[in-house]
Amino acid sequence: MSDDSEAVRAPSAAVAAMAAEWPLLDGLAGGTRAMRAAGRALLPQFPAEDDAAWRARLDAAVLTNVFARSCAVMAARPFSQAVNSARVAPAVVEWLGDIDGQGTELPAFAETLLRGCLSHGIGGVLVDFPQGAAANTRAAEKDAGLRPFWAHYPAAAILGCRADRDGGAWKLRQLRLLESVSEADGRFGEQRQEQVRVLEPGRWELWRRGDDGGWLLYETGETTLDVVPFQFFYGVRLGYGVGASPLIDLAYLNCEHWQSASDQQTILHVARVPILFGKGFDPAAPIRIGASSAVVVEEAGAQLSFVEHGGHAIEAGRQSLLDLEDRMRQLGGELLLKRPATPTATQVASEAEASRCLLQSIVENFEDGLNACLGFTAQWLGEADGGRLELFKDFGVDSLSDASAALLLDAAKAGLVSGETFFDEMRRRSVIEAERKWGAEVERLACAD
Repeated sequence: MSDDSEAVRAPSAAVAAMAAEWPLLDGLAGGTRAMRAAGRALLPQFPAEDDAAWRARLDAAVLTNVFARSCAVMAARPFSQAVNSARVAPAVVEWLGDIDGQGTELPAFAETLLRGCLSHGIGGVLVDFPQGAAANTRAAEKDAGLRPFWAHYPAAAILGCRADRDGGAWKLRQLRLLESVSEADGRFGEQRQEQVRVLEPGRWELWRRGDDGGWLLYETGETTLDVVPFQFFYGVRLGYGVGASPLIDLAYLNCEHWQSASDQQTILHVARVPILFGKGFDPAAPIRIGASSAVVVEEAGAQLSFVEHGGHAIEAGRQSLLDLEDRMRQLGGELLLKRPATPTATQVASEAEASRCLLQSIVENFEDGLNACLGFTAQWLGEADGGRLELFKDFGVDSLSDASAALLLDAAKAGLVSGETFFDEMRRRSVIEAERKWGAEVERLACAD
């Protein structure tokens, strides 16, 4: 029998399996600083490289973050048009402008949630109700500031769950969530500590570490709901409470680019500093090199020259990086590529169904999850139904060229690539005529202004 005081904080086997790839995904999601902090895990040290040289190489490395940009761009697409809330229940719709009780509107909340699902494969929302004095009427609840709110739990905050099927649908029997709380420490300081929230139908528990380091039951209470008001959201669903990033291959390629770019930067540094070669000189004699200096020797056949790198390895490394960047753009764009759907035995695919892209499928399931959260919100308010909202989903393209072009357009709009880079890439895809030149386009744009 396991010790509850230790097991309450331990991730389940399913979560531990998902977490194996999270260090890489966390590093990419966190950008250059997080990749540097990961150290040798993501930038290995060469066998003959000393610690100082490796540290200098690590501190100089800069991440070209195609993975995080792709996640952000893809997550923004369903919210490029207004969320359709016409069918949301009137009792629920008033909270969409402040869905988390902290002033966040539903589209912004949902976009952050979707970005986490695309990057890490899973996330969740707890639809909670603040603990406080009971209010007899809804008006009294509003006067007391009591209202349902949504809380986003990223992948790393979900420790494990137990669920079974009830009437054909999965129902949570137990859920463990990791939280971090801040408490006052003295007059000005603060102290953060972990706590584990355990949820079961109709009840909840909070566990915190005791003075001896073990986990102790800190607080407990009951709820008026006979369900756990938590909804899982997925990138690619592998099972109930188990997901994977649809961009995991892009993540590994981006890490390869991080390592290769560091190698390229190192060889450029070496190649930019020529080596002074001398022959026929007294090793103990000082040599002064400069515009106002001269070197005089008496030895016959003495030579003094700079030896420079041939540059072949530099060009090969540059081409390798360009090839990696092209492959990364293609992998990121594949989420938008339309592909035939496979209907089930009880489902016939329509023409629209047969031309969905992977991101559309993800967003459809994501939309269902949001509607389930509306249902939990309605239950807290004593309403029968929370209604439905609809997200924009018509963003599939017919080819990888179109998909990568759409990504580049979003990157150009966001200022992540220059106008000239976007122009060159469109010309390479034959979207722009090959004979057109960027300089001429700049002149045309200036004349148009």
